[in-house]
Amino acid sequence: MISTALQTEIEDRLAVSEPAVEVLLVQVSGTTLRLFIDHPDGVTLALCERVSAQLADYRDRFALEVSSPGQDRPLTKPQHYTRFLGRRARVRVRGADDHDRSVTGELVGASEHEVTIAAGEGVVTIPYDQIARSNLIPGD
Repeated sequence: MISTALQTEIEDRLAVSEPAVEVLLVQVSGTTLRLFIDHPDGVTLALCERVSAQLADYRDRFALEVSSPGQDRPLTKPQHYTRFLGRRARVRVRGADDHDRSVTGELVGASEHEVTIAAGEGVVTIPYDQIARSNLIPGD
């Protein structure tokens, strides 16, 4: 749940030029820099183009992709979990032995430090610092 230095850098830059844009997730995969963004009025192609233009200097190091979160929206901040209480999500939890496990269920609680999920194995509380990745499950 901790932002990377790169994500923080991008968020700070966009806060000036596109203050309503929320950077949901920044991923680096090989030479590709992928950003998932959101906006209160929705994500349009024009918005993605404006964000891409603001980050043009990153193209020196990466192929840049900017897109909406889609139906399987990533959950990366405590307020995301709060916003989507009642929805189903999949949470990948970091294991002590470097083997992640997934918990899937309804988001039933969220605080500044942890999320609570009603899953098939019962109600599970997961501290944010143990979450490797999480996202909403489409269709719910």
